Amino acid sequence: MTTIVTQKTWLKTHGYYPFSYFLRENFPVKVHKISIHAGFTCPNRDGFVGVGGCTYCANESFSPNVRETIVPIKEQVEKGMKFLKKRYGAEKFIAYFQAFTNTYADVDTLKARYDEALLNEDVIGLSIGTRPDCITDEILDLIHSYTKKYHVWVEYGLQSIHDRTLQLVNRGHDYKSFEDAVLRTKNKGGIKICAHVILGLPGEDWNDIMETARTVSSLGIDGIKLHHLYIAKNTAMAGDYFKGKIKTMKMEEYVSLACDFLERISPDIVIQRLVGDTHGDFLISPIWNATKGEVFAAITNELKHRNSYQGAKCALSPDLPQP
Repeated sequence: MTTIVTQKTWLKTHGYYPFSYFLRENFPVKVHKISIHAGFTCPNRDGFVGVGGCTYCANESFSPNVRETIVPIKEQVEKGMKFLKKRYGAEKFIAYFQAFTNTYADVDTLKARYDEALLNEDVIGLSIGTRPDCITDEILDLIHSYTKKYHVWVEYGLQSIHDRTLQLVNRGHDYKSFEDAVLRTKNKGGIKICAHVILGLPGEDWNDIMETARTVSSLGIDGIKLHHLYIAKNTAMAGDYFKGKIKTMKMEEYVSLACDFLERISPDIVIQRLVGDTHGDFLISPIWNATKGEVFAAITNELKHRNSYQGAKCALSPDLPQP
């Protein structure tokens, strides 16, 4: 639970509760995530749920490991640790199973791959990216077993609470699947939950997006990743974009929308990501010519301009001191 002291700190510096602050609160040393590609696929690609995947998804555009030959997980961890130590002075690490659906296998396979990522004593946490329709009680029991020794997150891709949107982008599950996965995960205790949401999906207006903010916040999740809609090469959505059926946002539009969203979620929700990210030359649109740091600064400045902050318009939010 966020303390008032910490809230005062991030109110003044960011206006929202960044993951970096959360890590400093919970660990006495610098902690960073190591992205891992464990060789899983996705049921929305292999025909189990659907084919073609989500219309916006080119996994290789945001998960650079996908473009490389898969090496053993232990080697990925060692390589990631070496880089993060040199680049950021990181001392401890969270193994982040990022690419595709990382609970899409039998329990024995999952355990073997999770265990391999945790072999190094400097890995103190586990974060598992998955779909809400790919989590069974047996898998939750396995994930929960790691909470005795490790800091554990499950990251559920949601993108929107609106079933019409989920159907339009070929998600292959509905909102109830997400709600059910969150409630079952919370019932296990000890597992932190992060939701992924995309702002600017086709067919959604401001009210739709704010309804997603309020609804997701009401579930009592621990973290959220916000992404702006971007169009990547090799996606079904790219075709619609070139036909003029889909528009993307200017940076100023996204900054305003992200602030509106942040105002409507609990201040106890950790912001693990604030903007989408592409690697290499996969990006088609929007091209903002701004670094991620500049987007973060613009969001903070907009909140300051509004004299506002994360949770300012959230019904469940406690009274916070003014920034």
